[in-house]
Amino acid sequence: MSWKRRLAAEPGPPDYLERNRAHWDAYAPEWVEMGRRAWAGEPSWGEWGVPDTEFGLLTDVGGMMALEVGCGTGYVSAWLARAGAAPIGLDNSSQQLATAADFQREFDLSFPLIHGAGEHLPFRTESFDLVISEYGAAIWSDPYTWIPEAVRVLRPGGELIFLGNSVLFMLCAPDLDGVPAERTMLRPQFGMHRFEWPDDDSVEFHLSHGDMLRLLRANGLEVLDLIEVQAPEGAPEVRFNASRAWARQWPAEEIWRARKGP
Repeated sequence: MSWKRRLAAEPGPPDYLERNRAHWDAYAPEWVEMGRRAWAGEPSWGEWGVPDTEFGLLTDVGGMMALEVGCGTGYVSAWLARAGAAPIGLDNSSQQLATAADFQREFDLSFPLIHGAGEHLPFRTESFDLVISEYGAAIWSDPYTWIPEAVRVLRPGGELIFLGNSVLFMLCAPDLDGVPAERTMLRPQFGMHRFEWPDDDSVEFHLSHGDMLRLLRANGLEVLDLIEVQAPEGAPEVRFNASRAWARQWPAEEIWRARKGP
């Protein structure tokens, strides 16, 4: 794994967009059944499926214009639509969007699906009341680019909510996919930003809490909450790269909530 820090967005298209698009176009078939279960079920978050009743992320979204950035198979947008919001799902992968469109027909629920990236949102300024990302742009887009874009399209008083891997998890996760996080830190926190993996060509982004806090504040956001997700009792033994025992003691995922100022 390698990582580097960039303080400002570079001009021109980011080098990683095509790499991540190719990764998710190829990987999309493996997410069909998981997507179908999420569409059919009640809202629940992250790799451990913690019910939304615990976090209240979708409370009082009725009537909101909502944008899901990195929607994948579209299940979060489906939850938003059922809760009374008017969502739009945007994703970098055409194959993931094709799966989302199939589920719209299967579950008889329609909302716009847009092929695009969080770094260049094709929407007017101040168009949405809510911008949300569960993984998606939260880890696959550079936060120094996608978060300013999210703020641009948010209306004053609108909320940004995003869920991804926790800082601690990223410090303890081995390089190889499928190998659970260890009890020892494997890399430094200072300088964490861009992560590249030895077993595929995708690129992820993760910031320390201090860097994320400064980025949100620099873009005019008031931080409302940082939720460190604990794996529930009775959860599967291992989910992706975290064991239940590890994630009962330390957060493998975290959720940021922030509000745009007037």
